[in-house]
Amino acid sequence: MEMKLSKRLFLKGACCGAAVLGTGFAASASAADNTVVAHAPAPTGLSPDEALALLKKGNDDFVADRVPVLHIDRKRRLEIAEAQHPFAVLVGCSDSRVPPELLFACGLGDLFIVRVAGNTVDMVGLGSIEYAVEHLGVPLVVVLGHERCGAVAAAVAAVKDSADYDSAIEAMVAPILPSVLHSTRLEGDLLDNSVRENVKRVVERLRISTDVITSKLEAGKLKIVGARYDLDEGKVDFFV
Repeated sequence: MEMKLSKRLFLKGACCGAAVLGTGFAASASAADNTVVAHAPAPTGLSPDEALALLKKGNDDFVADRVPVLHIDRKRRLEIAEAQHPFAVLVGCSDSRVPPELLFACGLGDLFIVRVAGNTVDMVGLGSIEYAVEHLGVPLVVVLGHERCGAVAAAVAAVKDSADYDSAIEAMVAPILPSVLHSTRLEGDLLDNSVRENVKRVVERLRISTDVITSKLEAGKLKIVGARYDLDEGKVDFFV
């Protein structure tokens, strides 16, 4: 993470390997190899809704096996070497099956990622998010949970079976417990309900977490949303 603020307002080149119709994005595709080449404006030029649409289109391409030309080459490295302009913060789980850049067909410098098992946010994570929002001008924060999350399953076991964990794992599980307790009153699968409730809880807490974040939300310069990734289908469902 760079601490020197950039004076550049725009970057040359594309960001995510996807295009969004109706927002100034354009893309070309090769029917022969099912490859998508995207051309998008600089991340700092995106509104919260445009950033969200870009992520949704990237996930659509991922699910459909439309292989994007990701910007991970030397040219892109040099473009972002002096300054970063990510267009979204992604609060995700550490699970190896949930790599954010791949799920959303993104390249170098596109996403500012905070990852911890169970996609919870402590003070250090909150500081990272606030830095991205205030100093990098990121217009979108996504809290991404996922199907069959092991951290949430551990919290479910603690509630249902009084499972006991050592100090480090206990600290990881503790923030998820309120979501599990709430989900015990809901119909349906306890684990999946807990995954969704955990995402909702993190989103709600972030929306009122700091003056910087709340002021950006009130001004319409920031959006915080929650989502769930389906391990089997590859689809990201934005539900809060």
